[in-house]
Amino acid sequence: MTGSVTARGREVLDLLWQRGRDFLGTETAIMGGAMSWVSERHLVAALSNAGGFGVLACGAMTPALLEAEIAGTQGLTAKPFGVNLITMHPQLDELIDVCIAARVGHVVLAGGLPPKGAIDKVKASGAKVVCFAPALALAKKFVRSGVDALVIEGMEAGGHIGPVSTAVLAQEILPVIREVPVFVAGGIGRGEAIAMYLELGASGVQLGTRFVCATESIAHANFKKAFIRGAARDAIPSVQLDPRFPVIPVRALQNQGTRRFMETQAEVVARFNAGEIDKDAAMLEIEHFWAGALRRAVIDGDVENGSLMAGQSVGMVTREQPMAEIFAELLDQAAAALEHRYAPQAVAEPMVSRV
Repeated sequence: MTGSVTARGREVLDLLWQRGRDFLGTETAIMGGAMSWVSERHLVAALSNAGGFGVLACGAMTPALLEAEIAGTQGLTAKPFGVNLITMHPQLDELIDVCIAARVGHVVLAGGLPPKGAIDKVKASGAKVVCFAPALALAKKFVRSGVDALVIEGMEAGGHIGPVSTAVLAQEILPVIREVPVFVAGGIGRGEAIAMYLELGASGVQLGTRFVCATESIAHANFKKAFIRGAARDAIPSVQLDPRFPVIPVRALQNQGTRRFMETQAEVVARFNAGEIDKDAAMLEIEHFWAGALRRAVIDGDVENGSLMAGQSVGMVTREQPMAEIFAELLDQAAAALEHRYAPQAVAEPMVSRV
């Protein structure tokens, strides 16, 4: 913390997110979003070393690749971090084995309902299970299934998104789910928003877009420049042209690739209507359009044809900064906001009763 914020603001902040800090084993209750190709060992370790909780994005990795990435992360930090596994991965069971063998303390299961036995297997190893809940009914179901914490992520987030905003999800879920810590994600780029969600009852938050331009991020310079130039209105979901060919919404910065995706959909639908291809072939063409596109943008720097997945908070990314500096800014902003709202006598008893 810098000297610009008094101890009172930080004291309130620490009380509000104490449950999240205890759950993660960290100085702050800020989780890193698992971004494929971006959330690798260097960014994850930097997040954890700065006092947050880094989360490795397994994505489509094989068990061997994940094992190497976990070991690489452990070589860069002694602080806690987690691993995000996609529930639809064909080798999910083996990936869980890798996490258990490496003594990963927290496993995040994302992308849908975990298969039978996955939650119990992780918990039996002593690790904590975190799941994403895009609706209150699913949040309740996960709690009954024994998950240790939840992330609720609104449509302002980057990448694959649901239909409901972060603010609405927070109002629906935070007052109801008390059994486990709940972390809020989607569109958070400043500390004032962190403070707001903590006051609503969140145990912590998850940020992704804000960390892409960290100095420690391996994202290509072109990718970072696109984020720095981008405004909130530039990060929009992919559009589905025909309901017969569903497209999972993905929020990303618009570029030549997104425009060509629209054209490709129109061409494929026209060929299907003309009887030139069957429905399965048409679906395959649409689904494969973005194959490898995220890697092309993040690693190769092809920001015209690759996928620039970004949340609407991208407008708050204005320059490349060391991770420690980003965290200092977020904490100063959150503590300053809380300092203005709470008198010294309001810190001790009311706040303690809420965490």
